Parts: sequence; structure tokens; C-alpha cells
Amino acid sequence: MKEEMINIEAPSSEQLENELIRVRYKERYGKLLKNTLYALLVVAAVSVLIATLVMPVLEIYGSSMNPTFQNGDIVVSVKTADLERGDICCLYYNNHILVKRVIGLEGDEILIDEGGRVFVNGKELDEPYVGQKMLGDCDIEFPYTVPEQTVFVLGDNRSTSVDSRNASIGCISNEEIVGKIIFRVWPLKSFGTVK
Repeated sequence: MKEEMINIEAPSSEQLENELIRVRYKERYGKLLKNTLYALLVVAAVSVLIATLVMPVLEIYGSSMNPTFQNGDIVVSVKTADLERGDICCLYYNNHILVKRVIGLEGDEILIDEGGRVFVNGKELDEPYVGQKMLGDCDIEFPYTVPEQTVFVLGDNRSTSVDSRNASIGCISNEEIVGKIIFRVWPLKSFGTVK
């Protein structure tokens, strides 16, 4: 048998340089991709922590806060239990998060008459956010004094809201408060601060 000689050419210096450039580019690309993925993971983790611990983002379900919020609105809240009258807060109730408006603070005397007018410490509240005033689902006796370390809350849609007027919910303790709603992000036409 005849052995054939295979002639192998050595690569030129230009080919070696090009191959070296390609390998270095591939290494840099791999490092850049890995660093980008790490950065994205860190940003995602920080975002989740902020959204969970500092500024929860919530979607509104139901109609108890109409006309202020509609079903499907998305809002941002700030974790705090330092609330004032008129603030809109989110709170835990039976493994759900409810959204209500703070009407009375600890020690306040609340009175709601048959026509749905609300009085706090003898003064009628100006409530431009309420569509229709009514007594609604109420089984507590008035005048009602808000207990210590709690707040008295009402929904803006007084006909459908179950709130502090009903003994099943009652006044909300500071531990049940998730935070104060400060911003609406959806729908875009209503984007902005909340009052």
C-alpha cells in the first residue's frame, strides 16, 4: 500500500491574529453577558424587596372606593401606620387587602346620620370624593368613639362598602394597616397622586 502524504499548511500570522481576536471577543462577550445577567438579577431582587417591604403595588378589586378608584386601577402605597383623616389606606382583613379612607383617629367621636352625613368631633366632614351619601351597612351605635391605636375607615362608595360601620370589620388596628396609597399608575389617563 502506498502511503499518501498529506500536506498541512501552517496558519499565517494574520490568521493567528484574527483567531486570537475572535477568542478574546468571545471571552469579553461571555463576561459582559454574565455581568449583565447578575446586574438584572440584583435589580429584580431589589425591586421585589422595595415592592414588598417599602412600597407595595396593589390592584383595586371591587367598587367600594368608587368614584375615587375603579376596578382594575393599579396604585402604589407607602408602608406606614402614620395616617391622617382623609388618607386612603390599604389594610389586611381576612387574608385580603382592602382599600378604605381614614375618617377618624383614636379618640375621635364619629356620628353618621340617617342621610349619610359624617360628623367627626361634632363637625360635618366635607366629602367631595363620595358619590352618594348614605348610612349603608351599619350595625354600630352612634356616637362612636374610636378606640386607642385604631382608625375608623369608610369606603367612598357608601352603598356597597363594608367598613368600620359594620362590627365584623370595626376599627382597624395599626398592625392591620399595610400603608397609605399615594400614587395611581394605571390607567394612564388617571396617572398621578391620589387624594
